[in-house]
Amino acid sequence: MKPLLRALLWIAIALLGATAVGVAAFQRSEPVNALWLVVAGVCTFAISYRFYSAWLVAKVLTVDDRRAPAAVTCSDGKDFVPTPKWVVFGHHFAAIAGPGPLVGPVLAAQFGYLPGTLWILVGATLGGGVHDAVVLFASMRRDGKSLGQMLKEEINPVVGLIAMFSLLAIMTIILAVLGLVVVNALADSPWGLFTIACTIPLAMVMGIALKGGKVSVTAASIFGVVGLLAAVAGGQYLTEGMKAALTLKKTELSWALMIYGFAAAVLPVWLLLAPRDYLSTFMKLGTVAILAVFIVVLMPTLHMPAVTPFIDGSGFVVAAPVFPFVFITIACGAVSGFHALISSGTTPKLLAREKDIRLVGYGSMIVEMLVALMAIIAACALQPGQYFAINSPVDPKDPVAVEAQIAKINAYGPEYAVTKVEMEQLAHDLGEPHIIGKVGGAPTFAVGMAHMFAKVIPGQTALSLWYHFAIMFEALFILTTLDAGTRVGRFILQDLLGQIVPRMRDTGSWGANVTATFLLVAAWGYFMYQGAIDPEGIAKSLWPIFGIANQLLAVIAFCLGTTILIKMGKARYAWCTFVPMVFLTVITFTAGIMKIWSPKAAGFIPTINKLEAAIAGGLSGVPLEKARTALTNARVDVGITAMFLILVSAIVIGCSREWILLLRKQKPAVLQESDYVALAEP
Repeated sequence: MKPLLRALLWIAIALLGATAVGVAAFQRSEPVNALWLVVAGVCTFAISYRFYSAWLVAKVLTVDDRRAPAAVTCSDGKDFVPTPKWVVFGHHFAAIAGPGPLVGPVLAAQFGYLPGTLWILVGATLGGGVHDAVVLFASMRRDGKSLGQMLKEEINPVVGLIAMFSLLAIMTIILAVLGLVVVNALADSPWGLFTIACTIPLAMVMGIALKGGKVSVTAASIFGVVGLLAAVAGGQYLTEGMKAALTLKKTELSWALMIYGFAAAVLPVWLLLAPRDYLSTFMKLGTVAILAVFIVVLMPTLHMPAVTPFIDGSGFVVAAPVFPFVFITIACGAVSGFHALISSGTTPKLLAREKDIRLVGYGSMIVEMLVALMAIIAACALQPGQYFAINSPVDPKDPVAVEAQIAKINAYGPEYAVTKVEMEQLAHDLGEPHIIGKVGGAPTFAVGMAHMFAKVIPGQTALSLWYHFAIMFEALFILTTLDAGTRVGRFILQDLLGQIVPRMRDTGSWGANVTATFLLVAAWGYFMYQGAIDPEGIAKSLWPIFGIANQLLAVIAFCLGTTILIKMGKARYAWCTFVPMVFLTVITFTAGIMKIWSPKAAGFIPTINKLEAAIAGGLSGVPLEKARTALTNARVDVGITAMFLILVSAIVIGCSREWILLLRKQKPAVLQESDYVALAEP
């Protein structure tokens, strides 16, 4: 294509994207069509990948495609394996795109579709993509080392030790929230639990078959996918006895999930973890692609307003104001510190060429951006009243509480109108005992997705079938992240415990593995269980803490990136990582302080004062028990949030001192990269 035509094409794409954002932002006379968000996302994707990512890898990182990366120099046929770029892209995307880009945007829909959409578009392109690519680049040039190890070597051992402890603490909260999302989605849902339970033997049969070498990958894949679909369809034919056995409360599911997480983390990786990863990749990529096509075909209307009255913090889905909590609620899909664990984990051990950092590091992130936009669309295409009823933190078996909550939602105005009969009919159509009180974001996304699928592929039981397919789709890869995260967390814990007991570092020791796994599962299981017994736990405490922890992890990664750029002599480009770091630091610390102190953000200390006063006022029976549980949770939440803020403060201060010394030439800029090795000529 001639340069002039190419320039005109990109100008047209930019103008189309700007128009789409403008329509979504300023049209108020009539509801906005979801296609405008799709157009805005696709145009932003194209512009950012074509120009910003190209400049990032060429000018800022100056990738060298003639340099052998860790996958080549450390190749061992086990962990370090040079792998085709598209295979690595699939692995990396499957690893980073957990529940965050689905759940976070759904919860943030409380503020309207506009705040979340703008943050996703800006955050992913200028923050998330940079974050993932820079960490991947740094790890590939340092023999695939982890984020904590790189901070230890590039800054100093004290900062590195604090970072490793911070990573473990943050991962504990992340795993607890992942588990609680699954618990909330599957509680009192025999069909959903049956489907997910079936995936365990399916994955194990695949693992045993592939390990034996007598079954081809293609045959095992067909078996797995057909088995998944059969499990979804078979759930509607459960007998009454089977339904009773599979109808579990949140607390019972929490214990089951802890047992599963422990077993999956200590079992051989080929038996459950690897085949489940493989299955979830098929389901994730395939379902996301189909959902994107259906959104384009249906062009659903966004019933949720662009901006709701709840931006002041008066809502109950996210009990906090839009600033700064939209940036905390939506982490994955915009900027996610969890990605740093992947970009300095398995991915740098697989990528065979430095030039592919652009595709895998930056490209995967902005694909996730599109997934997050689909989640916004799925939530906002629902009637607002239904959205708020589904996400109401009430016990659906308490008719008085349900009636009061329905009345509260209707009091917001006619555009939020909903009735109990309407929600009971929706639950019946979905094949669920109830749908009110299904908090956590995952059920809401599943309802929105089921409505779209049922319109394209209708049938008598289409809505219930597609709802449970969506629940399986979400829960399958959440569990994959849960068991993989538990395994990674166990390695970090073993390394830390090895500072005291050297034998704990031995990952080949059965005793060390079991001990570390038990301790880690007990830690995240505690927080998950506390969230399960507190109806408001995930919305008011655990998800905000999850978002704060995740974004603080991104701050740590940006600190490393800024340090490396300065040491590379690229200080003039360090703003690429420094500006997002400062923004996230301000946002996250503001959110953390508000979650501790502010009544406007359902602050933990105001909650403690309120609960203590209620208990002193003479509560008894079940209300007293619930108040004591919530009081304990709030006190723990204060400690956890404060600990995160203190740890990351220490890391930021330590890195800032390093930058000053380097820029003033008071310390030599010594990069701890591996030795340069040229790639062999093809």
